[in-house]
Amino acid sequence: MGRLFGTDGVRGVANRDVTAELALDVSVAAAHVLGSTGAFEGHRPRAVIGRDPRASGEFLSAAVAAGLASAGVDVLNVGVLPTPGVAHLTGELGVDLGVMLSASHNPMPDNGIKFFARGGQKLPDDVEDAIERRMREDWERPTGAAVGRISMDGVSGTRYVDHLVATLPGGEESLAGLRIAVDCANGAASEVGPAALRAAGADVVVINASPDGRNINEKCGSTHPEQLQAAVVAAGADLGVAFDGDADRCLAVDHEGRLVDGDQIMGILAVALKERGELAQDTLVITVMSNLGLQLAMTEAGITTVQTGVGDRYVLEEMRRGGYSLGGEQSGHLIMAAHATTGDGTLTALHLAARVAATGRTLADLASSVRRLPQVLVNVSGVDRTRAGSDEGVLAAVRSVEDELGRSGRVLLRPSGTEPVVRVMVEAAEQDHADRVAHRLADVVRERLAL
Repeated sequence: MGRLFGTDGVRGVANRDVTAELALDVSVAAAHVLGSTGAFEGHRPRAVIGRDPRASGEFLSAAVAAGLASAGVDVLNVGVLPTPGVAHLTGELGVDLGVMLSASHNPMPDNGIKFFARGGQKLPDDVEDAIERRMREDWERPTGAAVGRISMDGVSGTRYVDHLVATLPGGEESLAGLRIAVDCANGAASEVGPAALRAAGADVVVINASPDGRNINEKCGSTHPEQLQAAVVAAGADLGVAFDGDADRCLAVDHEGRLVDGDQIMGILAVALKERGELAQDTLVITVMSNLGLQLAMTEAGITTVQTGVGDRYVLEEMRRGGYSLGGEQSGHLIMAAHATTGDGTLTALHLAARVAATGRTLADLASSVRRLPQVLVNVSGVDRTRAGSDEGVLAAVRSVEDELGRSGRVLLRPSGTEPVVRVMVEAAEQDHADRVAHRLADVVRERLAL
């Protein structure tokens, strides 16, 4: 049996992999493990729970609340709120534990459980492993007044929006004069995302902000930006921003409808922070999936790049280790350490738009500093992803492709930590070459690792 926790919490098909029983059990175990480390010592423990709008989040959040309360933890249920909003409130309210029910950008049938420790930080791997070991163990249940209480909260969205706008150098007038289109992916930022942009002074055009429990991420948001691209052009917007289901990532669109990815956004914000003297050690933390063009652009701007494995948790770990202030992923997960403990799509959108407003330059012009090398990503499904790094036939094919590309490109093959696929990424000097090589390598993976 594989590890319960992936790179971003527990995730799978709701009510099959991620059940009410699992949600209850893992929540009880989390309370026990944190209690045994002394996290609850000297006070009555408290937790914040939030979720994205998936229908399954209703029963899963109820199960998590029940598990925590049965273990003696008082629970504040904040309802639908982005993942970074739950992380922020975990820190701001001084609670002992935060829990987010979401499968992020995954399809609606999936769901997941993500824990935050005191301060809004993600749990370390060793604590997650301890929680998994503790599940379903016998325990002495509290009774009477020792059981936890569950309360609902309806003002956390406003508190979160106020926090976001306060991070902007110009505050409530930072985005004055900008028209911004926003695609909320029918997800957790459907209310707070547009509200934050408006509170910062922007004229906002909103699409896909009518969640019904079933339409989250459905042909919209950061994984399907086509609607936003059309909306930006139709509305004559200065730019557009797209969130995913739990709004911990953001991609953008320039005024001509062209996509601006996470690498380009990171490059723009890194230069902005460096100019203000706020980019710690003039360093940007990226992952191995970031385009080589970003590294070249940062070198030209006098900014050092540090690489990590894929996953915003690993970016954050490196940022903490080195004391860095900005990091992220090509997918649009950006962490601004001065304001957040995790990726925050709405925060990213605000600061990207503020850079456009402050410079008077178009987003297209700002993004042009990152000249992307042609890159192809192929997700291979229906394979045993656990053997991606050990199968000799696959490894030989990777070596062959690397020899073929030489210094003009690179290959990255890795099992996804959030989806049942193996990702094959190829960069090359020419798009056609990258396409051919990536699909050739994907065919090898499909054949060698077939289930």
